[in-house]
Amino acid sequence: MLRLKNKRLIIKISASHNTVHGGKMGLWMLLLLHLHLGNAPWIEVVCVSLPAPSNVSISSFNMEHTLSFLPGPETPTSTNFTVEILRLRRNRSWKPVAGCSELTAGQTCNLTQAFKDPFDHYQARVQAFTPNRTSNWTMSGWFQPLTDTMLGPPDVSVSGCGNCLILKVRVPPTRGLQLHEELVFHVQRTRDGAQFKLNLHYQEEITISYLQPGVEYCVTVTVKARLNSNAVPSKSHCAFTSPPQPSSSSLHVVFGLLGAFCALGFLLIGLVVYGSQLSFKLRRRLFPRTLSYFLLQSHNHGNASPERSGHISAMQLHKEGSADSLLTVHRHVEPLRSSSEEGEENFL
Repeated sequence: MLRLKNKRLIIKISASHNTVHGGKMGLWMLLLLHLHLGNAPWIEVVCVSLPAPSNVSISSFNMEHTLSFLPGPETPTSTNFTVEILRLRRNRSWKPVAGCSELTAGQTCNLTQAFKDPFDHYQARVQAFTPNRTSNWTMSGWFQPLTDTMLGPPDVSVSGCGNCLILKVRVPPTRGLQLHEELVFHVQRTRDGAQFKLNLHYQEEITISYLQPGVEYCVTVTVKARLNSNAVPSKSHCAFTSPPQPSSSSLHVVFGLLGAFCALGFLLIGLVVYGSQLSFKLRRRLFPRTLSYFLLQSHNHGNASPERSGHISAMQLHKEGSADSLLTVHRHVEPLRSSSEEGEENFL
């Protein structure tokens, strides 16, 4: 290619794959022209030969699309890269991607906004360039967003309910598309490794019934779509169907508490017995006084006249409350008994 720039004749030689447009004859002619006109100050020869990028690929996760690539070998550090895309259903013309026209080595290109139709097929290509050199385009494979995206793992929480498990599932967003139609549950019993699978329609809360109570189960959930089989399972989430049986250490703690409570109970019983014995001894000391009081009362009711016996009331005896008062009463009663006997003798 020959063109005049600033009164200089610039010859660009495309050296891709060591060939030049026009074949070997065109190469010889350019070399001869360079030899004959090399000493001319107004002639400049520029060779356009940057290494083409490699490993151009498109990855997608939950409908978020990203293009990545690697610089070609011996690519200068000042090299930039540009990205273009092609749609299969349109006029098949390459269009640049906004925000991906001056990428550097190690950067990626977000194609989420560029791949708007999830049912269409797309292709991307990358080119390296510097202010005076460019490389050949390196193209990716065809990509369809709906079928080639990877469906990420859902958020899962598990809790027990006696002989069942309650699972709360929330699938990640996929840019407004309802791709998740089914959930695949992989349930494994921790005790012996017994396992089974369940395919259920997508719901935010699902109950797995007919399980053994008091047993731990681990559940892994995978989403499933009709047009997409690329899915990443969730982490394993474990829970007991009902509260587990106490372990041997727990039993030791329970037995220790029971022993402490029993010892405390025996101590209280001993204190009660000792208190009752002490009260019984006190009652034995007070019993002769009470017995003397009852004997005196019965004797007064049997022999003394109501008028005489009425002078001594139980309240007075209770207030005095001593053996000396009983003796005093006894002395007062004796003269009464003597006068009555003398009256009877006089009557006779």
